Amino acid sequence: MPRVPSSVHGVVTSRNAAATQQRILEQAQRQFAQYGYATITVKGVADAAGVSPNLITRYFGSKEGLFLAATRVEIPVADSFDGDRAELGTRLAASIVQRWFGAPGEDPLHRYLRDSGLDDAEARSRAAAIDAFVLGVSTRRRVLRAELGDPGDLQAWLATTIQRLADG
Repeated sequence: MPRVPSSVHGVVTSRNAAATQQRILEQAQRQFAQYGYATITVKGVADAAGVSPNLITRYFGSKEGLFLAATRVEIPVADSFDGDRAELGTRLAASIVQRWFGAPGEDPLHRYLRDSGLDDAEARSRAAAIDAFVLGVSTRRRVLRAELGDPGDLQAWLATTIQRLADG
C-alpha cells in the first residue's frame, strides 16, 4: 500500500520517516549554509520542508541537534583503499575534493567563522586550516592507524589547537 500524505495543521507530512528526515536535513543544510546558525529557526526549516516543527524536535531534539545533523561531514574514503598503494594519495584526494566541491551550499564552518565577525577571506582561511588539521589527525588515526595517545589528552590537544586555528 503506498504511503499517503496527511495534513497536520495545514502542513503536508509524509508517513515515511526516513524521507521526512531527509527532506528536513536538506532544507536545514541549505539554510544553515546560506544564512548561518543564528538566523535560522526550527519553524523556518519546518515550513521549507513542508512538515510540522514538532517533527524536527522528534527527529533531532532541538535546533542544535538539527544543526549538528545538517553539518555532519562525511568523506567517503572506503573506496580509496582498493588498488595499488602507490595510488592511495590520488584516490583519497579525489574523495576529499569530491566531498568539498560536490556538497551543495556553503561550508558551514566558513559561514560560522564569518558570522562571528571575521571578514570573508579570513574566515575562509581559518576554516581551511581547521579542515586540513582535522583531516590530517583523522587520517593519521583512521587510515594510518597511528597511536595518538590517551583519549583525554588527545581531546584536550585537539580542542586547544582547533581553537587556536579559529582565533588565528
